[in-house]
Amino acid sequence: MNKILVFITLSDNGIETIKSNPELPKKEMEFVNLWKEEGILESFFISVTKKDAVLIFQNIDESKTKELIEALPYFPYMAKIEYHLMNKQF
Repeated sequence: MNKILVFITLSDNGIETIKSNPELPKKEMEFVNLWKEEGILESFFISVTKKDAVLIFQNIDESKTKELIEALPYFPYMAKIEYHLMNKQF
C-alpha cells in the first residue's frame, strides 16, 4: 500500500509565534483530526521539542497532500517540508 510521509520542520521564529497564539495550535489540530476522521491521515507524530512533525497520509496522491499541507495554519511558519512516497512492506 502506498503512503506519503511528510516531514515538517518549523522555523525558530514560527515556534515563538505559535507559542504566543494559543488559537493556532487548536486550529491546526482541527485539520489533523478531520483528516484522521476522513481516513487520509494514518499517523501523526510531533517531536518532543515540537519543532518537527511527521504525517503519514494514505489514499491520496502527492499533489493533494501538498494542497492539504499548504492549507494548514502553521504553513507560513514551516521552514522545511519534505514529501516522501513510500511503499508499506508490513
